[in-house]
Amino acid sequence: MDFLIVTGLSGAGKSRAVDALEDIGFYCVDNIPPQLIPTFCTLCGNAKEKMERVAVVTDVRGGDMFSTLFASLEELNEDQISYKILFLDAADRALINRYKETRRRHPLWEETGGSIEDAVRLEREMLRPVRERADYIVDTSLLAPAQLKERISALFLGDTSDALMIHCVSFGFKYGIPSEADLVFDVRCLPNPYYVEELKHLTGLDEPVSRYVLEWEQTKGFVKRFIDLIDYMIPLYCNEGKSQLVIAVGCTGGKHRSVTLAQLLYDHLQEKKMRVSVNHRDIKKL
Repeated sequence: MDFLIVTGLSGAGKSRAVDALEDIGFYCVDNIPPQLIPTFCTLCGNAKEKMERVAVVTDVRGGDMFSTLFASLEELNEDQISYKILFLDAADRALINRYKETRRRHPLWEETGGSIEDAVRLEREMLRPVRERADYIVDTSLLAPAQLKERISALFLGDTSDALMIHCVSFGFKYGIPSEADLVFDVRCLPNPYYVEELKHLTGLDEPVSRYVLEWEQTKGFVKRFIDLIDYMIPLYCNEGKSQLVIAVGCTGGKHRSVTLAQLLYDHLQEKKMRVSVNHRDIKKL
């Protein structure tokens, strides 16, 4: 089990980092008291459903309890439990500006008499020993949310494209366009196996139907442009920080042409080692 402890300065982007971690498969718990970390880690390790990746967030919101963090880390070491620490940092001016923009109170606001500047400086001093022990330090001063997500994905996946989950869906226009679709492709312009008697009651998952659909010159031209477009767009969505992409391919009834093309796209993306699923929504409808 990969166990990650996320901490850092208030306003540095821990919440957005957690969102990014969840998108790449981490089970995340926010604002956990440090003294509960060893127990929680043990529970995760003993869970019936194996948990591959777990992240917990702990910071000065825990008040005096945060001072027990190092004792908890030592307990993890004694139990021979491996872990990593991710520290979110940012320049003082960036943190101060973020608090002024959101008008939220800093967790140490009362301790410093209401001064945001003093609260930021005090927290930085308090967290200095934690920062020194961190395995990963991410400075978010100049990072947009999408860039932070890309940085997190690169740290824990090695490839930001792994953060994008792609869902290929075939459907019939007669039953409506999938409401969750990001991209919709209409393949009703391609030759229709429905009008071939021996193919009418088969589906695009059957080899005779897929062979019929794909053997036409207009289909070959469409497939080349279709695949090229998807291959071009996926990195753009990754750079934007998108975590899920639904590509819908539709024909009249959702049984023949759309199934063939959605399955072809799924197979292509699998060959490229993308995270991808396929769903033939209307394949069993009359």
